[in-house]
Amino acid sequence: MPPEDTPHARPTADDDALCATPDPAALAEPRCRTAHWPAWLRFLLLNAGLALYGFGLAAMINANVGLAPWDALHVGLANHLPFLTVGGASIGAGLVCQASAYLFLGMPVGIGSVLNMVLIGVYIDQFRPVIPHPEAPLAAWAWFLGGTLLSALATGTYIASQFGAGPRDSVVLGLARRTGLPVKHLRTGMELTVLAAGWLLGARVGWGTLVFALVFGPAMSAALALYGLRR
Repeated sequence: MPPEDTPHARPTADDDALCATPDPAALAEPRCRTAHWPAWLRFLLLNAGLALYGFGLAAMINANVGLAPWDALHVGLANHLPFLTVGGASIGAGLVCQASAYLFLGMPVGIGSVLNMVLIGVYIDQFRPVIPHPEAPLAAWAWFLGGTLLSALATGTYIASQFGAGPRDSVVLGLARRTGLPVKHLRTGMELTVLAAGWLLGARVGWGTLVFALVFGPAMSAALALYGLRR
């Protein structure tokens, strides 16, 4: 669950800042091919990215071979709180992150932040019932890898829309500004923390978790390159 997010494996804060840079010279490389798109087209791109992300996360969860860090937390919470769906847990975690980023770290709340927080969780719950729960190992891994790659593509798509950081990225950006620590170190620390919490709550942390860690980064970089984001 999130891009993102993340978002689960969500869009990273430094990538989001790169695409949204106001420096014309930086855009001239070109770094972000959507820089001059009209707002309505970028809004459609944002929603397409969030829908793809929700589908990818739902596919990875249903494959049952391991979970990305934030998905592990969301599944763990849903397992212990019968009234909460996995998507609902994603929305709740996003709300806590966004509120903390705004109240304690002074981070702004934009339309991209709100839609990221709400729609990914909604899409997870909408897609999970229609995506198979494969029992054959080959099929399970096919769905998991497909979901991972799709989530990576969705991350690039969401970032390229330029509507701001998601809730989890807002926390990372705010902490980086307050502490001066590198974003990548803060992001890694956050991911490890939520993964441990999900594992303690009984979520499955398996080989899929390791595969996600190895595959998602390069796949996301390739997705960003599609939009002219050179990472």
